Amino acid sequence: MAAPVAAGLNVRDVVKSDDPSTWDECWKINLTPWDVGQSQPPLQDVVECGEIPFPTQGRILVPGCGRGYDVIYLATKLNSNAFGLDISETAHQAAKTHLASVGELPEGSSVTYKIQDFFEFRVAESERFDLVYDYTFFVAIPPPKRPQWGEQMAALIKPGGYLITLVYPIDPPVSHGPPWFLRPDHYDGPLGSNFVKVLDKVPENSLPSHVGRDHIMVWKRV
Repeated sequence: MAAPVAAGLNVRDVVKSDDPSTWDECWKINLTPWDVGQSQPPLQDVVECGEIPFPTQGRILVPGCGRGYDVIYLATKLNSNAFGLDISETAHQAAKTHLASVGELPEGSSVTYKIQDFFEFRVAESERFDLVYDYTFFVAIPPPKRPQWGEQMAALIKPGGYLITLVYPIDPPVSHGPPWFLRPDHYDGPLGSNFVKVLDKVPENSLPSHVGRDHIMVWKRV
């Protein structure tokens, strides 16, 4: 059982920007406000509406996957091989426990979890991803590191592949993070000329705590 969260403690009190391993401390004390117990409705809507032809039976990546709700959802919905990365060993164990509770996945779907720093993750050109989903990962990165995030996304996604970015939380400016100050146009520079935006909108369906604070965009790798 996870330890209780200390009264008044928040993520900014625990995570040190120069030490990504401190995210594990959040998991150890159950300080995980991004974990809402399910995959996000805006992700489900954009995948299931049919507006964008996301590939099936492909390779999917979710960096900073936490307990893995999105990894499992994308694997089963797109009948694909989905990979979840997280730098936290405690999150990794939580993801494996949750996956075991789900039971057998549909034939053709698979889920794999790995303890890995996203910025150090490398794949062969033949193993690049058809789809990557970013939710509460970009916002966890100090702004000076965002260009490196964009370069890594370009390296991991195959030409013609997609990147889904669920922008959250869109809150008033802050002096420090995480979460860091975030607006939808903050993704434009880091993704640069490597991606074309094919969807940009306020979600029609969001969790009550997210209404007015999220935005969804889909990008295609050129």
